[in-house]
Amino acid sequence: MRLKRTKAAAAAVGLGLALSACGGSAGEPETGAEGAEAPEWEVVESPEFEAGTAMAELAEAGEVTIGVKFDQPGLGFKGATDDMPSGFDVELAKMLAGQLGIAAEDITFEETISDNREPYLQQGRVDLVLATYSITDERRQIVGQTGPYLITGQQVLVPADSDVEGIEDLQGEEVCAAAGSTSLENVEAEGAVPAPADNYAACVDDVLNGTVPAMSTDGAILLGYAAEQEGELKVVGDEFSEERIGVGYSKERPEMCEFINDALQASFDDGTWAEAYEYTLGGEGVEVPDPPALDDCQA
Repeated sequence: MRLKRTKAAAAAVGLGLALSACGGSAGEPETGAEGAEAPEWEVVESPEFEAGTAMAELAEAGEVTIGVKFDQPGLGFKGATDDMPSGFDVELAKMLAGQLGIAAEDITFEETISDNREPYLQQGRVDLVLATYSITDERRQIVGQTGPYLITGQQVLVPADSDVEGIEDLQGEEVCAAAGSTSLENVEAEGAVPAPADNYAACVDDVLNGTVPAMSTDGAILLGYAAEQEGELKVVGDEFSEERIGVGYSKERPEMCEFINDALQASFDDGTWAEAYEYTLGGEGVEVPDPPALDDCQA
């Protein structure tokens, strides 16, 4: 199901994202968007997995390294004084770790930008990636991907006083997006000039200082940045792509796919996925979407 928002609802989502970015002593909000409570993720005691599988090895080690974004309020964000990142991706990372018998405090959260998600998985620097990671056929040639656990669409972020109303007004103009992201390809397909940056926080700076007229990525991410800047930026235009956000894992450990899908489906069915969404991305007037259908695991 696509995320459906009116303009009023979009503003509410932005408010919710801003609230969820305000970390407490452990990097998490005391309450989430509109006062929503954090989901309680089960930590399975002595989980049983087939010997030699990635899941068995991680469960035995009692720790896991998961790549997430640190600069995307509401999805993956870690402030300078936070001990732990917060956001929707982070909550689902905790859920997966719990199914491995690993508590949140035993997760190493590795900052993972768009351009290094595949290398980090290939090098074994991280075990999983939940970093607004769009599922694509090209990426599946390099790493394992499954999901999606969120479907969103790409929009445009511009200064609050900009006359730009959507991507159609940026033909031939530079539009910033993170290097290595599908967002760059999408803005080029729409007739804009892709302007790569190291990360989306750098794109926000470039829009604020006038280096580029706009940046573009998933609407949920942009709303978080707009809320964070308190009226200096705005999200404009209709969604012009469909981004299927999923979990990345090493292509050498294909058994991870069924484990991830089973855990995600359980969170869909028992309502904890919806609780995590409301806690991190919700807001007044914002409807929690139905969970998306999961892809079948590829042989």
